[in-house]
Amino acid sequence: MEKLETIQQKAKLNDVYRVGDAGPGGAYHDYAVIRTDTQIILESIEFQKGPRKDPESRHGVIDCDLLEMVRDRLKSFQSGPYACRENEMALHHIEKAL
Repeated sequence: MEKLETIQQKAKLNDVYRVGDAGPGGAYHDYAVIRTDTQIILESIEFQKGPRKDPESRHGVIDCDLLEMVRDRLKSFQSGPYACRENEMALHHIEKAL
């Protein structure tokens, strides 16, 4: 595992690691999110590895799935007490990316 150099500015709760070696396309396909204080693995993410329609590929999460999750959270925050300019901007750019 290799710890990512993340760019979070405030109150970082977790560390993100890439797991294993680069695969097809030169990208990494496995990640782990680990609590900084306890070193407990909160979640492991397995990305799609290989072409989508290839039966030999490992089917997994794609980038858009994660963006859709964050989009949903930000929309919820924006309709509640945590609405802010930063969330609005992030939501705008996530929707552009999708």
